[in-house]
Amino acid sequence: MSGAVFGGRRAAQIENDMLRVTVLEEGGHIAEIFDKRAGISPLWIPRWKSIEPSTFGPNHYAAFGSGADAKLLAGIMGHNLCLDIFGGPSPEEAAAGLTAHGEASVDRYEVVASNHKLTTTLTMHLAQLELSRSIELCGQDIHVIESVTNLTGIDRPIGWTQHVTLGPPLLDPATTEFSASMTRSVVAEFDPGFHAYLAPGREFEWPIALRPDGTFADLQKMNSAAPASQYTAHVADPDREDAFFVAYSPAYRLAFGYIWKRNDFPWMGIWEENCSRPHAPWSSREVTRGMEFGVSPFPETRREMVARGALLDTPTYRWIPAKTTLKAEYWISSRVTDQVPELLTWPAS
Repeated sequence: MSGAVFGGRRAAQIENDMLRVTVLEEGGHIAEIFDKRAGISPLWIPRWKSIEPSTFGPNHYAAFGSGADAKLLAGIMGHNLCLDIFGGPSPEEAAAGLTAHGEASVDRYEVVASNHKLTTTLTMHLAQLELSRSIELCGQDIHVIESVTNLTGIDRPIGWTQHVTLGPPLLDPATTEFSASMTRSVVAEFDPGFHAYLAPGREFEWPIALRPDGTFADLQKMNSAAPASQYTAHVADPDREDAFFVAYSPAYRLAFGYIWKRNDFPWMGIWEENCSRPHAPWSSREVTRGMEFGVSPFPETRREMVARGALLDTPTYRWIPAKTTLKAEYWISSRVTDQVPELLTWPAS
């Protein structure tokens, strides 16, 4: 139904006997995927008070900061779409009004909800892209289709990343387990927080990464000792047509994951924040793990994305030709089970 309210925000919801999906009007974030059998939603809801991005102004600097990510942080929940950049804007783009991760994460969508299907549409005026997304409940699975149309007569490179962020109670740094179809990987040179626990810039094979002291970390679990932070980039297995990740909570017996076509999104970034960032709005109390699959390995500016070109023999952005529409689809799966899933298979549509 349209006209719902979630966390004080305008939203729309669809549901069946097993799941409830909530999507925010402003930013289009998939804020909640509530599994009625487990009694929880795996997606991250920040502890700070959320506001509509359209209301963000100088009076909110104390609460959210004044950087390019402040407007996004003011309204972020769950799964937001990064389009047509994954990362921050250039100084010139910021002066023109572009915010971190692009317009798709902060602008207001047209939302239509009917029975088990929800459709959102947005025209991105700075990027000159038209976006549509359909979200359909199919039992204990959710089918998502995205279409992006280039309104200009110019071929151009774009970033396009599904910024899926998990949080408590599903996410417990000590017990939650992860599986993913990743292979070659690299630790970011930068620290997204203040307490990086892996050796920066080091390449490795999923899931075992090197720590600065010479010991190893298994990324099938979070770093359980807070404070901690890290960002790693991973190439989806080139021998598989599809790619996936699954997070499993033994406490709730819930396996939650996404599956997508590798040709659409060859990269997955893992962002960890475990009570690391002391400044507002974080206040050293957020626990999150982003499982961010897309066409780019790192959050960076458009110029940096294009200059990088490729990493680990994999392109780091995607072209959208003039007056052309690109489409991508993926599935979200929620299962109550006593078994830790080692893989996720493409559901029957």
